[in-house]
Amino acid sequence: MEFNKEFDASGLACPLPIVKTKKALSDMISGQVLRVISTDPGSVCDMAAFAEQTGNALLEQGSENSKFVFYLKKA
Repeated sequence: MEFNKEFDASGLACPLPIVKTKKALSDMISGQVLRVISTDPGSVCDMAAFAEQTGNALLEQGSENSKFVFYLKKA
C-alpha cells in the first residue's frame, strides 16, 4: 500500500505508540496515509480504538518481520 509518511514505534510501550501516532498525523493533511510500525502487542487493539475515536480510517493492519504494521488515513 502506498503511504505518505512512516512512523516507527518499535520498542515503545503503551501508550507511546498511540501518542506519537497522533503527533505524526497532526503534521499531515486530510487524505494522506501514515504507515505505523510497532512491536507492542497492545497496539493492535489500541490502534483500532484510536482510529475509531479520532475519525481517522484504519485502512489496513498486519504484521511484517514480527512487527505490527498499520496504515491510517488522516480524516
